Amino acid sequence: MPKLISIMNVVGARPNFMKVAPLMREYARHLERIAPFLVHTGQHYDDDMSSIFFSELKIPKPDVSFGVGSGSHATQTARIMQESETLMIRQRPDLVLVVGDVNSTLAATLVAAKLHIPVAHVEAGLRSYDRTMPEELNRIVTDSLSDILFTTSRDANVNLRKEGVEESKIHFVGNTMIDTVNMMKPYLGTSTIARDLHLDHGQYVYMTLHRPSNVDDLATLAGICDALLELQNHIRIVWSLHPRTRKMLQTFDLLLRLERAQNITLYEPVSYLNSLSLMSNAAFVLTDSGGIQEETTVFGVPCLTLRENTERPITVSEGTNEVIGSSRARILDCSLRLLQGERKAGRVPELWDGNASERIVEVLLGGSWK
Repeated sequence: MPKLISIMNVVGARPNFMKVAPLMREYARHLERIAPFLVHTGQHYDDDMSSIFFSELKIPKPDVSFGVGSGSHATQTARIMQESETLMIRQRPDLVLVVGDVNSTLAATLVAAKLHIPVAHVEAGLRSYDRTMPEELNRIVTDSLSDILFTTSRDANVNLRKEGVEESKIHFVGNTMIDTVNMMKPYLGTSTIARDLHLDHGQYVYMTLHRPSNVDDLATLAGICDALLELQNHIRIVWSLHPRTRKMLQTFDLLLRLERAQNITLYEPVSYLNSLSLMSNAAFVLTDSGGIQEETTVFGVPCLTLRENTERPITVSEGTNEVIGSSRARILDCSLRLLQGERKAGRVPELWDGNASERIVEVLLGGSWK
């Protein structure tokens, strides 16, 4: 009888939960071969950003929670490394699996590599080629230390080859985020948020914003707010406010202007089901989120990404995404163009079929990484 493979799965922040959920479900189909172990670092720790996702996505309760909380990049990463080292030495898993590009991803990878424990990275090879983004540094280091690199698109394979990653380590499997979207689609009708907010299909813009480049700079954030205050004269805007964004709007004395706007609804962070419901029924989406670029592509909803670059170029070349930057003029120009019906055609990328987690587990059970 084959030996059980013990896999320590590490998550820490909201984007991780949607990516690991289908993997936990797939592991459950192979418990005679796989012993999964779930670690939540607590990088995102409040109910709005963490607990609700575990219940909604039916992710098992974490076997261990570090509860590291917020802090600077260095402080947070160090705390996760300390806790991870103690746990990995005690558990000695056969494999550590990390997802995405947050500080938890980097910290767990560094510890596992130094303890000579193989690392699998789900969502490997994504590159924005913008090293001012903390996530880009996390991606590069994580990929350089990983033994198994699971990619969501073929351009990610190309990026890894350019960086000297051995071909045998790279596995194009598709996108586990889309596995979760497909799982949630049948439940979208149970969301009441559109009714609660009195929203009609296609008659509003859904917005999220959280990246430091947009919310930590007064001039940039003020310009975005100015664009929204003009755009709300044409269509209603529903803005799901990340806690960091709300804090900065208050700090820069911008929040009151938005709250007084007749056609802008500021809302607390929403659950994943509600986010998908708002997104799928919107006229278009304004965001700086990586995951939302992918989700809108699957729903066929236009997405305007308020950044200068993206690590997910396939959402532009094949999907419904446009990268437009953060200037007031550009936001207004692109938004009004969409409202006039000038929208690009998009398609769902290769292997974004809801079966990525099955392909990942197949590779893990194959054992070539041992």
